[in-house]
Amino acid sequence: MNEQTSPKDTTAAATDAVAVVVLPLPAQGHLNQLLHLSRLLSHRGLAVHFAGSAAHNRQARLRAHGWDPSRQAIRFHDLPMPPFASPPPDPTSPNKFPVHLLPTFEASDALRAPFSDLLRAVALTSRRVVVVHDSLMSFAAREASLVPNAEAYAFHTVSAFASLFFQYESRGADASALFPELPTLSTDGCFTDRFKDFIRSRHGLTASDAGRLLNTCRPIEGRFIDLLAREPFARDKKLWAVGPLNQIEADVKGGPARHEILKWMDNKPPNSVMYVSFGTTSSLSDEQISEIAVGLERSQQRFVWVLREADRGDIFAERENGTRRARLPDEDYKRRVRARGLVIMDGWVPQVEILGHGSTGGFMSHCGWNSCMESLSMGVPMAAWPMHSDQPRNAMLVTEVLGVGVGVREWGRREEVVRAEAVEEAVRRLMGEEVGRGMRRRAEEIGAMVRGAASEGAHAELDSFVAHISR
Repeated sequence: MNEQTSPKDTTAAATDAVAVVVLPLPAQGHLNQLLHLSRLLSHRGLAVHFAGSAAHNRQARLRAHGWDPSRQAIRFHDLPMPPFASPPPDPTSPNKFPVHLLPTFEASDALRAPFSDLLRAVALTSRRVVVVHDSLMSFAAREASLVPNAEAYAFHTVSAFASLFFQYESRGADASALFPELPTLSTDGCFTDRFKDFIRSRHGLTASDAGRLLNTCRPIEGRFIDLLAREPFARDKKLWAVGPLNQIEADVKGGPARHEILKWMDNKPPNSVMYVSFGTTSSLSDEQISEIAVGLERSQQRFVWVLREADRGDIFAERENGTRRARLPDEDYKRRVRARGLVIMDGWVPQVEILGHGSTGGFMSHCGWNSCMESLSMGVPMAAWPMHSDQPRNAMLVTEVLGVGVGVREWGRREEVVRAEAVEEAVRRLMGEEVGRGMRRRAEEIGAMVRGAASEGAHAELDSFVAHISR
């Protein structure tokens, strides 16, 4: 087990009053949320240990934007993990659930023993050890229960809205009865049977948890947070809504140079650019890419399109072994749209900074919860294109409940190719029509409330959690 520390941490005290050990699921959306939480906890004076395989710790640090993990007092622990299959995604599959990542998730069971060793080592020099684990890494709760001065808290990476539906459905109840005003949404296609078995095997270990954390906040989901707290899994346990976690440091001197996207956007009018990105877990077919390209071009709106393949389980093995490269409909496309559009097909982009840029007026997204929270906190309305898992519920929250988005991909027609006409219509509605302007006003109001809730000295629920574990 290797430990890596930041320069600030080389003279750490022999004893930490309270040490926090963080364990994410090895997937980008989960790594990112828990790395941001680690930073916020570290800033509140807690000793923070971030644990995972060497490849996934490296991935988390490499893709942090807006702040530099090497300048934080976070101790990274590289836990040994045996080789695992890292197959490429299948862009032709009509079901977009990332089955290619399941071998990685299942291999993470091998982290249990080295994680237990780390936990016991940290416990020797701490008054209390607090384990914050991804809800899908719940073996950590069991290991914490075996250490006298340790306690564990599950971190949920999905919205309270989606989690509420999942809780109802897991016990055979009709969640739609809670919200008769909303359209019925089938969960068919959200998960595979193999992943459902994986969820059940992990969630069965959460009984040892002392409480739960949600990456959300009351300005967005207050009603659903309260309903979720009444669910059997949360009764008699404390629950904190500690979001939003995505924040940008004002000073990142010595960090990476400003990204070309931000430079391109600098001279564009306010609220005039549609940002298009579909996350890290699903790949699009050549036919679907072509339809999106034509729709964006026909819309006559400015856009930034990040077009990349889904991650493999080990993104560094992906680089070494090569991977499919997404293809635009013709070689002349980039030149033809360059007056209005920018297509990025390589590298990693600073999404939070793009969404926070003054020229960004909309976000076409898969509606992963990371992306939703980032967009909502920046006051940017969304064009919803859900792919799998919690994303259809998140899309419903954005479009039907909050009223700050339009639908692009209908979940009931999820196995069909979305045509250029639908892409064009969604972009025009969100960016150019009165409907879109109204959504933008509502999104800006929500964003202001979210940023106010998370501003310095006002992050009440996170501070409440810190006070609780420091008692």
